[in-house]
Amino acid sequence: MACEKCPRLRAYCANIAQEKRRAFRDQTYWGRPVPGWGDPNARILIVGLAPAAHGANRTGRMFTGDRSGSFLYSALYRTGLANQPTSVSRDDGLKLTDVYITAATRCAPPDNKPTPGELHNCRPYLVEELRLLQRARVIVPLGRIAFDNSLRALEAVGASVLSPRPRFAHGATCRVETCHVHTLIASYHPSRRNTQTGLLTPVMFDRIFQHARALAR
Repeated sequence: MACEKCPRLRAYCANIAQEKRRAFRDQTYWGRPVPGWGDPNARILIVGLAPAAHGANRTGRMFTGDRSGSFLYSALYRTGLANQPTSVSRDDGLKLTDVYITAATRCAPPDNKPTPGELHNCRPYLVEELRLLQRARVIVPLGRIAFDNSLRALEAVGASVLSPRPRFAHGATCRVETCHVHTLIASYHPSRRNTQTGLLTPVMFDRIFQHARALAR
């Protein structure tokens, strides 16, 4: 990807790629917008918030090289949606089955907080993924921002404006009709803050993907 719509994000990603974290000083950072990845025939679409500065912004693959990714891929492995529980680099042998992973923004934002304008600029990529992933029937947004952006992207591909608008809550589900029927299953984001405080536990996360897999079938 070579998008330059958000100067603040591009400058931040480039600076992080130059400064690096001491533990990764010998590595070449990706430092560019991070594309979605996974099974092109996926029936489950996972939508995160944004690449982590020293995670996907370093490795070039969503949820790869940070603790949030470790929590996510461990859950996918336990539920039979990934061939291994770890994700450390683009060439580590990880394969996803029936799952595609993307994010509301493709560039790492300062303090993990993209602005409304930056989310708007990046939404067309999520819209295009919804159009291309013809078999996708279940969307798992990770966090409120990803949940709201998934709804807006679905509206862009033909869903009527939902009223009353669904509210984010962990485990909440809603059905949205476009040319297909999509079911959204909301989940807390597997951020360190959520997992270390127990707001999101492995059992809770596993139940989300067990439900998603059952609905996808």
